[in-house]
Amino acid sequence: MTLRKSLKGSALAVALSVLAVNAQADGHKSGPNDLMNATVWTQTSVEYKAHTLATYKLAEMMLDRALADKSWTAALEQGDSYQGKPPAVILDVDETVLDNSEYEAWLIKAKKNYSSKTWGPYVDAAISRPIPGSKEFITYAKSKGVEIFYVSNRKAPGEAGTRKNLKALGYPVNEKIDTVLLRGEKEEWGSEKSTRRAHVAKDYRVLLLLGDNIGDFVDVKKATLADRNALLEKYKGNWSSKWITIANPMYGSWEGAAIGYNWRGSAEEKRASKMKAMNFWEPKQ
Repeated sequence: MTLRKSLKGSALAVALSVLAVNAQADGHKSGPNDLMNATVWTQTSVEYKAHTLATYKLAEMMLDRALADKSWTAALEQGDSYQGKPPAVILDVDETVLDNSEYEAWLIKAKKNYSSKTWGPYVDAAISRPIPGSKEFITYAKSKGVEIFYVSNRKAPGEAGTRKNLKALGYPVNEKIDTVLLRGEKEEWGSEKSTRRAHVAKDYRVLLLLGDNIGDFVDVKKATLADRNALLEKYKGNWSSKWITIANPMYGSWEGAAIGYNWRGSAEEKRASKMKAMNFWEPKQ
């Protein structure tokens, strides 16, 4: 075992020890859990890895187009007179750059739901893995003189752990300006990301937005399923060109919309809402 693997294993052990204080995990046994299939797919399937590799290769192609076209911008918040500004890309962090599926797997094992009390220690442990293709894309963008901004809804106290994790995996983090923009760093930086996109767009031409959630591209607080589909249609010219999406079946605002944002509801209530949200084939009698 290399020293690096040993240290990484130690960090994971420490993080899970902290999490275990909040739950009584039962080894590798677990009852039915709505999160399991999505997490197993994310962690183990070659299809997921092929998806992220292909998506980031598409991002490289779109980056070249954007650099060649001075009128190109991906940010709705860009404003006027941006053509001469230096180029930048904005990436979400969780499930876009960093893979946190080990935390999701722990939730399954410990029979728990997401909580900032357990998520915070996981972030501080700085043990998330890279999303396949993300580092290659970011390295390519940097080689073209493009600034990298990480706009994440991790809370401000988690910035040290986030920076540590990114740098440990070899992702570039600018030490001269703040390029890791987390929720709550400034009073106006809430969970909706438009104010942070505007912050970047003030000084840079934003070439691409990359994320796993519709809110990484346009603000959609409490948008219904119909609202979200309307936004998909409204901005159809941006998807897969200026806006690059990584699939995340484990969590996201898509689930909130399906359950009417009733996060405090019971598991049975949430499942009933999800059943209602689906369309069904009915076999002929």
